[in-house]
Amino acid sequence: MTRPTPDISTARRQDVLDALRRGTVPQAGLGLFAVGLTRFEAALDDNLDTVTRGGSAFHALRGEYGSGKTFFARWLAENAKRRGLAVSEVQISETETPLHRLETVYRKLTERLTTATHQPSALRAVIDSWLYALEEEALASGEIDDDDEAGLAAAVDELLEHRLAAVARTTPAFSAALRGYHRAVASGDGPQAEALIAWLGGQKSVAAAAKRSAGIRGDLDHFGALGFLQGLLTVLRDCGHPGLLLVLDEVETLQRVRGDVREKSLNALRQLLDEIDSGRFPGLFLVITGTPAFYDGPQGVQRLPPLAQRLATDFTTDPRFDSPRAVQLRLPGFDLASLGELGRKVREIYAADARRPDRLATHADDTYLEELARSLTGSLGGKVGIAPRLYLRKLVADVLDRIDEFDDFDPRKHYALTLDSAELTPTERNAAGADDIELELEPFVDTAPEPSTESKSS
Repeated sequence: MTRPTPDISTARRQDVLDALRRGTVPQAGLGLFAVGLTRFEAALDDNLDTVTRGGSAFHALRGEYGSGKTFFARWLAENAKRRGLAVSEVQISETETPLHRLETVYRKLTERLTTATHQPSALRAVIDSWLYALEEEALASGEIDDDDEAGLAAAVDELLEHRLAAVARTTPAFSAALRGYHRAVASGDGPQAEALIAWLGGQKSVAAAAKRSAGIRGDLDHFGALGFLQGLLTVLRDCGHPGLLLVLDEVETLQRVRGDVREKSLNALRQLLDEIDSGRFPGLFLVITGTPAFYDGPQGVQRLPPLAQRLATDFTTDPRFDSPRAVQLRLPGFDLASLGELGRKVREIYAADARRPDRLATHADDTYLEELARSLTGSLGGKVGIAPRLYLRKLVADVLDRIDEFDDFDPRKHYALTLDSAELTPTERNAAGADDIELELEPFVDTAPEPSTESKSS
């Protein structure tokens, strides 16, 4: 049995396993158990190269629940970070981040902004790094003495205006806030600096006095958000991050909103795509995720013909002939074979730090992993596509943990797969036909001498 590459730390592996125990997608380490994504790698690498060179890119991920859209997006995010890009993942929500109000999307973008070295929110770290780079550039000119603080501040302001000239033409408040932040930091005014960073992040609750001191008024609006995004990309590029991967997740929620709101949201998405095509956002890689119903149904993209035209992709052929360079990328989801492969990869991750890796190999062998996959998908009406989350949760928390912790535990003898409606998502519950009831499945091979020795999971 192979093991993960040695450059992956124990802490990273444990983070992955802890997330799987909770039934969530890990935030990092996804390359350890990615299945079926190899076909996309070359095309996505080309996209990342384009963004790194100052271009822009866009893809729409398409897949049913459980097909791996969130996993795909986070796997891509890891690859982007390795190239130095910043990353932000925003879940589109009717209440918190409605797409027809891009200022809410921008605010969440900055709250979720992360880099290879900084966790969310990395906004202040990025801006501080940028201002430091401007100071170094000003000093490198040789025209300013190291102890001339006033001269250095003036030179930095001049560089700031030059770098943000294109942004200032449409959104002068962005550069004004950065100048105010720089002055506040230089003078040691912490509260003022904090207030202006919050305003640059699109936050609404910023003291009016702090805004007045920087020469700015009001709050960020829908149209100003595009200018702020443009400014953020400039700052990222100048401080060593060649671009930004922005993931708008669960865009299909637009189908559930009021008709007029839906129209505005679809138009906002069209506007964003047009701005990308026009070259306004160099360094932006935008990815949206949605279900086939969102792209093809009457309550989604098809309601706005110009947007439908931009996203149109031919899916009439066999999925194995889908082009990974298409605007829409279809994720076909899992079958039993790929689910078994996924289980083997997770078992290898677990074995790297297990007390008794030999027991994992014998008690959770390939045959058992396949049996577990068949039984679980059978309990979900045969819908393999929605099984991965539950499959990995059961495998790690109910099977591998017990094999590693108890020397006499044998899952074929002592474990019966049990699903409780409380642990299921609505989609999983509908597939299982479990509504506030427990769905119990027989053990795969019931050879236990006494029924009382069985241990059931809830």
